Amino acid sequence: MRMLIHNPMVQWMTAALSVLIVAGKPSWGQQAPQPGPSSADAALSAQGIVLDRVVAVVNGDVILESDVDEERRFEMIQPYRGLGEFSRERAVQRLIDRALILQQAALQSEVEVSDKELDDQLTGLRKDIPACKEYHCETDAGWQKYLGEHGFTEAEFRDRWRKRMELLRFIEVRFRNGIHITDDEIKDYYEKTMLPEYARQKVTPPKLEVVSQRIQEVMLQQQVGNLLRDWLASLRVQGSVRIIPQGEAGR
Repeated sequence: MRMLIHNPMVQWMTAALSVLIVAGKPSWGQQAPQPGPSSADAALSAQGIVLDRVVAVVNGDVILESDVDEERRFEMIQPYRGLGEFSRERAVQRLIDRALILQQAALQSEVEVSDKELDDQLTGLRKDIPACKEYHCETDAGWQKYLGEHGFTEAEFRDRWRKRMELLRFIEVRFRNGIHITDDEIKDYYEKTMLPEYARQKVTPPKLEVVSQRIQEVMLQQQVGNLLRDWLASLRVQGSVRIIPQGEAGR
């Protein structure tokens, strides 16, 4: 079964990152603009220069069109991303969810990521991205060239990957540590979910003791995902989230 042959940590990251593909830009800390364009903005618009546009306001923090474009560029770098075309609408929703989580994570100190932790992950990432082979990302020059062609400097990418790690850690601290999967639940999953799937594929299944840890990881992902979705829904209800339709001024 596909979901049980991947590295468990990769599975956890993929599940948690269904809404967290990339950490956001510093603009999320900015306050929403006041109504009406400034004289400078009006002058630039009159000259035909396209200005960055507000696409959503989340509890006073803004998400810009440039954030959506950055989401698209960063998604292309993800080695574990799902296949399919980029969706602007889904990207905006992910950015909103991420902004809500960042606002909550800012209240806790245990989500901080050290330079060593960041360096260790980036070292692995440079090996995991398939396209990195032709750029020789194992060298600093190759890595910088690869990032540059995706519109990022190395410093920008490090900052965004660090925020990505901090968000994952926040989610794990808040949800995963309180979840306990029993042996009976693992056995039940094995018998009712795994074995029928192996039978359907006409493949000899592994023994329970061989895959029990991976089953536990999958079940953890499912429960974390459910808790995370419910929590985000409550944050949206309790807070103030406004999506600015395309063509409408951000006011």
